[in-house]
Amino acid sequence: MRSNASSCLASAFRSLRITHTPTSRPSIIPPASTTARHILSPQNVRFFSATATRANWLEPRIDRKKKMMKGRPRVATGGSVKGTTVVWGDYGLRMTDHHRRISAQQLKIAEDTIKTRLRGQKYRLYKRVCCNVGVFVSGNEMRMGKGKGSFDHWAARVAVNQIVMEVRGMLHEQVVRDAFRLAGNKLPGQWQFVKKGEPPIVGITRLKGITLEELKRPRRKVVAESITPVPPPPTTSASESHAPMNGP
Repeated sequence: MRSNASSCLASAFRSLRITHTPTSRPSIIPPASTTARHILSPQNVRFFSATATRANWLEPRIDRKKKMMKGRPRVATGGSVKGTTVVWGDYGLRMTDHHRRISAQQLKIAEDTIKTRLRGQKYRLYKRVCCNVGVFVSGNEMRMGKGKGSFDHWAARVAVNQIVMEVRGMLHEQVVRDAFRLAGNKLPGQWQFVKKGEPPIVGITRLKGITLEELKRPRRKVVAESITPVPPPPTTSASESHAPMNGP
């Protein structure tokens, strides 16, 4: 009896097997090693921007205590057309009369004017200038030779025919014209509405129908024989001019 009980107990232990039954559903996603073979990495793609971003375009990251010279805005007369055409947007605001220094407060008011006029529209505003010039002002009734003065505000040097702001988006041309007109009224000087594709300007000369090479070429010498003299206007004598007019 004991042998039969022991044999039955041994056979019962042999029948017990430890098996692992998965409790979760099988995954249909292939492992990462197999997917990496089929997915090709993009070529010549920059995953970050190397351009330093500014928190505020009206106040640069420059020490205010560092004294700066007043300077003068550049006048492009040697063949440079930098900043005279629309690059990123569809329409632009260009200064046409004279180069000057515009304060950050004036540019901020112009920016707010454009945003107020284009409220509710889908657009993007580009700023082409940076207020990186510190303006230092001395107090009233200050004698000469007492120093440069303390910091007052930031400003930007804007050259003649330079574009200050650009707009791109789902906008009508007349709406943008009106927005730039209101912004130009807030800024000093005379301003012009320009479109993308208009010819650039060298100094005050518009390159329309003339190339930059022709503009750099020296003036042609005019031969004296090719010039036709202009005859003098007919003159009347003093007696004829003062003669009384007789009636019929």
